[in-house]
Amino acid sequence: MIENFDLSLVDWSRAQFALTAIYHWFFVPLTLGLSFIIAIMETLYVKTGNEEWKRTTKFWMTLFGINFAIGVATGIILEFEFGTNWSNYSWFVGDIFGAPLAIEGILAFFLESTFVAVMFFGWNKVSKRFHLISTWLVAVGASLSALWILVANAWMQNPVGMVFNPETARNEMINFWAVLFNPVAVDKFMHTITSGFLLGSIFVIGVSSFYLLKKREEWLAKRSILIAGIFGFLSSLTVVLTGDLSARTLAEVQPVKFAAFEAHYEGKRNAGLVAFGLLKDSEEKIGEKNVKDFVMKIEIPGFLSIMTGGDKNSFVPGIKDLILGNSEDVQILSVEEKMERGRYARDLLNEYKEAKKDKDVIRADEIKNIFLEKDFINDYFRFFGYAFLRSPEDAIPNVSIAFYSFHLMVILGFFFIVICALSVFLVLRDTIQKNRWFLWLALFSIPLVYIASESGWVLAEMGRQPWIIQDLMPVSAAVSQISAGSVITTFILFAVLFTALLVAEISIMLKQIRLGPKHKEDIK
Repeated sequence: MIENFDLSLVDWSRAQFALTAIYHWFFVPLTLGLSFIIAIMETLYVKTGNEEWKRTTKFWMTLFGINFAIGVATGIILEFEFGTNWSNYSWFVGDIFGAPLAIEGILAFFLESTFVAVMFFGWNKVSKRFHLISTWLVAVGASLSALWILVANAWMQNPVGMVFNPETARNEMINFWAVLFNPVAVDKFMHTITSGFLLGSIFVIGVSSFYLLKKREEWLAKRSILIAGIFGFLSSLTVVLTGDLSARTLAEVQPVKFAAFEAHYEGKRNAGLVAFGLLKDSEEKIGEKNVKDFVMKIEIPGFLSIMTGGDKNSFVPGIKDLILGNSEDVQILSVEEKMERGRYARDLLNEYKEAKKDKDVIRADEIKNIFLEKDFINDYFRFFGYAFLRSPEDAIPNVSIAFYSFHLMVILGFFFIVICALSVFLVLRDTIQKNRWFLWLALFSIPLVYIASESGWVLAEMGRQPWIIQDLMPVSAAVSQISAGSVITTFILFAVLFTALLVAEISIMLKQIRLGPKHKEDIK
């Protein structure tokens, strides 16, 4: 029962997983974006035969390789933590969650890992065209790896394509295609991939700007900026589009998260979208949690209603509606009612176990059939996780974190559109070197794009709390029954290890950037 859980164990397990995920995400988006930029550059080399393109390709490939190796190490640890720290979760949904991760390892990762060897060591050992194909396959493999991992993550946000088996107390997959084409998975994949493309582009523009500031490697820098600028601009527009689509999907499947990242408490029609704002605690409370109020805000009237329902008259439920219920404007169950329904499903499962223990075959079969009924699934079992909440306000995520991470991500996203567009414009006008203010701005955009990228994942994961599986399992019910001390020890070890790896990567990257690409006579 939830009452017996060690809350310090829950908190430290969450902290360890968050630590690993944050560090892992430092490396992944650069891999996604840089791989395609490298493939485009090598394509130009093969097409033109210009050795400068080969030199340029090999330089960016070196930076890609440094990042790729460390990204793999952190990713493996992340997957192992599901078994070590989250064994209850793995038992409950491992049959479903494990499938896309297995496909990622067997198909995508092996594709990526196999051809990365050819990409790095196959120069002058295989034909130009085969080497080019290998480079493109590495890029495609990186995106396919992301696809299957994001499919697994999306299922946690919107569980579909499964049925609960009371005999094993596990959820079992019955529709693989529903899991694969989960609307959250489609939106998340497109948004995440294109944001990785954007990050890689900003990285290339920033590093190339450094060379122009130092009056070095002008040929490489200008052409790298042009390619990355075009690629990044197209990617940034796609990021905006997919972000909008993702928000619309969230409004349907995760309405509390949607309301949280807008700090939208009062449900209304003609609801405005907050473009920017500052929050404070008000005296009003929902349970023991303070309602957030705006110190100031800039709002686009009616846009939130248009985004979710297509017109200004669409009702957008607020956090109060979703927690306390609303039977006036729309029919929204309160969390208290969901908790009651979840407890009924949980008690029925316990009754099934007792019937099996007492060898009451008839009653056990009756209950098993109930779990297969569509009405029971829709009206009771889909609220199973609410049985483990202590109070209704537990269903409210940290509104401040959700709000600020979302708006920081959006503001920076539009800023990067301007950076990419300006970079292309200035290169084509051949005036980029004269605009040193832009070169400095592009250089300092590198840490900003990482902040935007991490903010997106903070929003995605913190915004769905307290759930590890939306509505089916809270984080507090998912942890392994191990000592908090063990988790604290590994947390400290991982923190030291990951920090050392990050420092090492940055140091090696900076050293390689300072050295620059090899000269023509060094290319063999």
